[in-house]
Amino acid sequence: MSLSADRSDIVHHLPPDHLERTLRADVCAGLGTSPKTLPPKWFYDKLGSALFERITDLPEYYPTRAEREVLELFAAEMAAASPAETLIELGSGSSRKTPLLLDALRKAGPLRRYVAVDVSDSALLDARNELAPAFPDLRLEAVAADFETQLHVLPHNGRRMVAFLGGTIGNFEPAARARFLVGIRELLGEEGGSLLLGTDLVKSPHILVPAYADAEGVTAEFNRNVLRVLNAQLGADFEVMAFDHVAVWMPEEEWIEMRLRATKPMLVRLPGVGLEVRFDEGEELRTEISAKFRLEGVARELESAGFSIAGQWTDSQNRYAMTLAEAV
Repeated sequence: MSLSADRSDIVHHLPPDHLERTLRADVCAGLGTSPKTLPPKWFYDKLGSALFERITDLPEYYPTRAEREVLELFAAEMAAASPAETLIELGSGSSRKTPLLLDALRKAGPLRRYVAVDVSDSALLDARNELAPAFPDLRLEAVAADFETQLHVLPHNGRRMVAFLGGTIGNFEPAARARFLVGIRELLGEEGGSLLLGTDLVKSPHILVPAYADAEGVTAEFNRNVLRVLNAQLGADFEVMAFDHVAVWMPEEEWIEMRLRATKPMLVRLPGVGLEVRFDEGEELRTEISAKFRLEGVARELESAGFSIAGQWTDSQNRYAMTLAEAV
């Protein structure tokens, strides 16, 4: 199946009400506890996705540029170390960096298929627009699935490389991260294969915090967008601009937390889930963690999940790493 303009070319594994049901569950669980939390996946409606694309171009936000540098410098080494018949990209988005990896894998040997996995039809169609003209002989497949819970629906045959890029693994807390990595190892099964994992590295808070609190305020608008999503999807009445954006480095956990801080007392109604939620002045809602890693820690976590390390590469400033791990 090739990716064409027709949404019927997308293989759907999500129930029609998946996003709505998951949103309601996350909101009830996260806003009904103290401290209040929401998962970062709800930033990404159309506006949120556009704001994130702006973030990736900001001078303070280095991860996207650093990851691209690693791929430009070392994709050929990665492909040679683990040639694959199929590349599966989790949370592919628009797949803008993917051509570097696809080109290297194709030159290294038997690559025949690319499988883009995302919850968003529009992101999968963007991937088609980006990749189909450049790779006319490659079988391109689009799978609408939630990679956190549906790894089992992905291709199980042949020699596969699973790519999880963008540092998204940092949005998982440690226990969830360990379960997720084990799930990828189970996906690769007895036939084996590899995982290519992108991780942002621990560095000075003077570099980290501005990456999540830029001078232009784009990240602040991106953070507040989760409230706009709840207003639109659940009929909530969040006063969006009454929340300040906060980015904090947590040295013990070695992660950044993004939060929204109420600037006054508020009672927020969310009729879509039958909730009324009180915020005190100064109370914070955590909307994201972004864990930062050390190379040896990444290796330990992957080895615990059933992988062996085939290689680790960083950008020229040692800000960002990509680790290739073989299923054992």
